[in-house]
Amino acid sequence: MAVSFSPLHFKPSFSFSASPLPKFSCSIRPAVILPGLGNNSGDYDKLRLILQKRYGVPSVVVKVSRIDWLRNAAGLLDPNYWRGTLRPRPVLDWYLNKTDQAIQEARELAQGEALSLIGHSAGGWLARVYMEEFGISHISMLLTLGTPHLPPPKHLPGVIDQTRGLLNYVDKYCSKPGYNPELKYVCIAGRYIQGARLFSYSDANTIPAAASIANNQPAPELTIANNTSSSTNTPTFRARFVGQGYKQVCGESEVWGDGVVPEVSAHLEGAINVSFEGVYHSPVGSDDELRPWYGSPSILDQWVHHLLN
Repeated sequence: MAVSFSPLHFKPSFSFSASPLPKFSCSIRPAVILPGLGNNSGDYDKLRLILQKRYGVPSVVVKVSRIDWLRNAAGLLDPNYWRGTLRPRPVLDWYLNKTDQAIQEARELAQGEALSLIGHSAGGWLARVYMEEFGISHISMLLTLGTPHLPPPKHLPGVIDQTRGLLNYVDKYCSKPGYNPELKYVCIAGRYIQGARLFSYSDANTIPAAASIANNQPAPELTIANNTSSSTNTPTFRARFVGQGYKQVCGESEVWGDGVVPEVSAHLEGAINVSFEGVYHSPVGSDDELRPWYGSPSILDQWVHHLLN
């Protein structure tokens, strides 16, 4: 069962130098942050600093640049791409190898203790691929932020699997929560905006998606977060636009999500599933006060305890 929270309505204000580190009775696991599709390492610098300075959680970000993601184009040469049966390897070996480098760096900080993985967006399911391929002996937690864990439904008109089979592979071959009691799963979703059908007078399932927002860029800011209808209850353009993105992920447009990933896709059966109201998908285009993302201070305050125990 998912737990839902509303972000605290205050202006977070703290100084890294002035705020003493909290004291904990047990050692704190180092964390490795896995960037999402299209993001680079620098997008997570603030999250890394807050984790370390405010909570004493040493963190390492997997070193990727935006241009690195062009390597995924190699998948176009794989016949499985066109069949919709693409596998993570060798197409994503570059990301898995960079993840392994970051984990080895974090293991030095851990001094023999276990690590936590924090996967944002695609970084969450790529963490699951990593654990399947490289092992989990040194990992005790996977915490995902707005990760689309579930594959889109097959044979639904207007729905195209943008991962070309990768999420089907993850769902089928990568271990799920509960298979190892020593590995804790925490899946966090955001409820930033509710999607809407492309046309209110017809079934959106018969309309191909008009646009994709899976690049982590914010949609045109035409309405306030969580307010997807006008006074006449007519869905805004933004809600329709976002709804078509949701539909490509979960097969439905009229669902809540973080603006990119639907809430229902970001949770996993058997995991600790948490939802936060008003939380946007990406650090790119976010605002800590007006449009917080999962790593904004007021939101981080509400999930960081999972890393501390």
